[in-house]
Amino acid sequence: MLEPLQYIPANSEDVRLVLDVMHTVHPIDHKLTEAFEKHLLQVKVKKGQILFNENEVCQYMYFIVKGALMGCTSHNMQKITTYISVENDFVSSISGLHGSQYSQEYVVAVEDTELLAMHNDELNLLFAHHFELNYIFRVVLEKYYKDAQQRAHIIRVGNAKERYLYYAKTNPGYLDRLPLELIASLLNIKPSTLLFIKKSFSISKNQNEELKACGQKLESYVNKHQSFRNKDIRLHSLALEIGISSHRLSIILNNYFNKSFIDYINQYRVNWIKERIRNPDIMHNFTLEALAYSSGFSSRSAFYNAFKKLVGMSPVEYLKTSTK
Repeated sequence: MLEPLQYIPANSEDVRLVLDVMHTVHPIDHKLTEAFEKHLLQVKVKKGQILFNENEVCQYMYFIVKGALMGCTSHNMQKITTYISVENDFVSSISGLHGSQYSQEYVVAVEDTELLAMHNDELNLLFAHHFELNYIFRVVLEKYYKDAQQRAHIIRVGNAKERYLYYAKTNPGYLDRLPLELIASLLNIKPSTLLFIKKSFSISKNQNEELKACGQKLESYVNKHQSFRNKDIRLHSLALEIGISSHRLSIILNNYFNKSFIDYINQYRVNWIKERIRNPDIMHNFTLEALAYSSGFSSRSAFYNAFKKLVGMSPVEYLKTSTK
């Protein structure tokens, strides 16, 4: 049985660590520094130990010095991983932030983890007297919710490979560090599927160098010849133009660019359109649809779907933001 958590005063080195991280967002005055030195605590959590439970008030805001935590909920007797956080992340109950209500999730240590903790009572007093602390945590929460929105979006619309690529890109190194079943739960993928995809992307250093050279050759060719503007372009036809096999081109796209063929081509098309949207003279003479067809899209729906997937907003919304 794991021992109860022991909260003790934080050492000066760890206090400085969290203050340095906060300072990257906004300068901190000496009074706030003194308050953190006085009230910041440290606690160690063993792998598998629960930091706080569902239907429990989370009394602290935590900062991970070393290790990893995961947030979980349960549904129909099944555990669902909602997030995984590692060093330099702030962690607390999302549903019961600042101890405002009972937590709907529980948090457990994925590894032996060292944390810094500030009690919500002390933190709320500091919020009332220090503007910079409010600003810092606003930025922290904005980043968290943007990341959460991105993750929710890719899980809803992306296939298993796209989810894997998203996680590998946004969390470099985690796939080799954290238990595969936890990441699979987070991405809503079967562990066996995630393992298969991971193995398919495991390539040697020499292959990486070869892929880099081939990828640069591909980019140079597509940019020079604007191959993406050909509405009838296909994987096999582009491979034939470059002088490689379709299979080889597929490997380059998947392993070097982390994109499917259609997303790779559509990214060029979307970037080409975005450049022209930012030019008022062009937009005075052309409609969005005209630009879409000129860039290589074969239909209005394909253009709108690709643009929103790759940019995060519709072409009309992007046009409005660009002309403000």
